[in-house]
Amino acid sequence: MSLGESFTMALRNIRASKMRTFLTMLGIIIGIASVMVIVGLGNGMENYITESFQSMGTNTISVTLMGRSSSRSVSEEQMYEIVEENSRYFDQISPLVNLSGVKIGTESLSYTSVTGVSEDYFNMKQYTISQGRGLQYLDMEDRLSVCVIGEYLSRTYFGGDALGKTVRVGGRPYTVVGVMTQEGDTLEEGGADDCVFLPYTTAARASGMGTISSYVVTVTSEDLAYQAKEVLEDALTELYGSDSVFSVISMTEMLDAMNSMVDVMITILAAIAAISLVVGGIGIMNIMLVSVTERTREIGIRKALGAKERTILLQFVIEAATTSAAGGLIGIALGYALSSAATVLITTLLETSMAVTPSAASITMAFGVSAAIGVLFGYLPAKKAAQLNPIDALRYE
Repeated sequence: MSLGESFTMALRNIRASKMRTFLTMLGIIIGIASVMVIVGLGNGMENYITESFQSMGTNTISVTLMGRSSSRSVSEEQMYEIVEENSRYFDQISPLVNLSGVKIGTESLSYTSVTGVSEDYFNMKQYTISQGRGLQYLDMEDRLSVCVIGEYLSRTYFGGDALGKTVRVGGRPYTVVGVMTQEGDTLEEGGADDCVFLPYTTAARASGMGTISSYVVTVTSEDLAYQAKEVLEDALTELYGSDSVFSVISMTEMLDAMNSMVDVMITILAAIAAISLVVGGIGIMNIMLVSVTERTREIGIRKALGAKERTILLQFVIEAATTSAAGGLIGIALGYALSSAATVLITTLLETSMAVTPSAASITMAFGVSAAIGVLFGYLPAKKAAQLNPIDALRYE
């Protein structure tokens, strides 16, 4: 009997008992669909995390100076010198000074972020200006009371005509010299466009801060992020005489750590879901043993007519593999449907554009595993059928 004939016979036997075959495949179907959805969810989470970090800048390093050691402190001039002396690793730097207490007219704004930054900050974050100008070096040098605001503030409180108007921060008036291009998907309170940027020197004076304690630094290449972090840590340790009074965090390093955690979690969940594949394989073995018992006389007749053991073995293995592979295909279709439904559900409930996207590798592996399980768990019943004594099989009632 040829391979094609064995496959045709396997399909005929499967069609002869559709419900039993479907119930047998159910474990495989559920297992494949579950693994696809979980892996797709992991891919979606990684893509979402990567996009979130990219919006913050994966080429940036955040520096926080938490205190003093041996009465030493690091000024912004020294931070700028570190960047200039290591131009191979560092591109630009901006101090960060956070303030609060925004008031426009008679209305106080509780959720508006206020940050003092350098003239390079907008370029570092790839922000653009839609009206007026950005912050300039002279604004820092002369500590001018000017600001750049987000599109949300411009439209909501100034009707889109904010240039030259006044925003009060901490009771001090600041003249609007620029409006940012919209950054967020929607204009909302507390969103990406509900913000005010001041010259960092002006912000530092308004806050009464002596030494600026926060900086953001961009690296020349994401590939050099780890080395750049080490260079910065070494330079600060040398200035402070200690490595316990500052924190240096690389966004690339954080992104890798987050993705590693997601990978571990998804691997564990996928392994748990894959247990149903084993259960499905046991179901296939069970039904094939029943099939061998039901077809004992048929096997005896075929062997009496000269069928070889390997032919009988091949027939039952192909039947088991076909059943499992068919379950795998149905599971893949179900996995795609559930992934699409999960994407819609996440988007609707969490208002987050995170897509559940099963990878081609996971789909190929899922189908291969389903077929392999059929072969593996179908071998024992097939071997039992192949080794039946033809005389005993013919006498079987």
